Amino acid sequence: MVLDQRPDLTDTLNVKSVEHGGHGIMAQRPIMKRINTKLEKVYRDILRIEETELRHSRFSNLSISEMHTIDAIGLHATPTSRTVAQRLHVTQGTLTVAIKHLVTKGYVERVHDPKDARIVNLQLTRKGRLMYRAHQAFHQQMVASFVQGFDDHDIQLIEAALDNLMAFINEQDQKRP
Repeated sequence: MVLDQRPDLTDTLNVKSVEHGGHGIMAQRPIMKRINTKLEKVYRDILRIEETELRHSRFSNLSISEMHTIDAIGLHATPTSRTVAQRLHVTQGTLTVAIKHLVTKGYVERVHDPKDARIVNLQLTRKGRLMYRAHQAFHQQMVASFVQGFDDHDIQLIEAALDNLMAFINEQDQKRP
């Protein structure tokens, strides 16, 4: 889909900045409201679908948070707890509790670094790797569906828009104490 094929989009994409209490904010044009609504719905729906799929799968003993912890560890990687905590934007203490549960459930194992026994790395067990692959398959299907019908140029525009969103989120993260 090309923007110039939808003239209603070209007019409504021109967002004006409005001064409000010393802060520049975007005027809520109709398309911006629709995009915001759709982003919120997509976020909620992805989590809901993942949760439903988990409950009805052989991995029903996992929570969404645990599933994403498995994803953050990675398929063949052996990251430290600190690295995984940073990827998930959680404290070391929070991650320690999650890892304890995942070890008990048989998805993750702790492995001491052969060069320095004080360093403990995390790796997925066979069961954890199976969960990882299942979760990745869902995301691959989702992305394929998301870009279906778009040409390479349009997909690059989508990626650029997602990069902008990620930059905004990272900027907001940096503001946190």
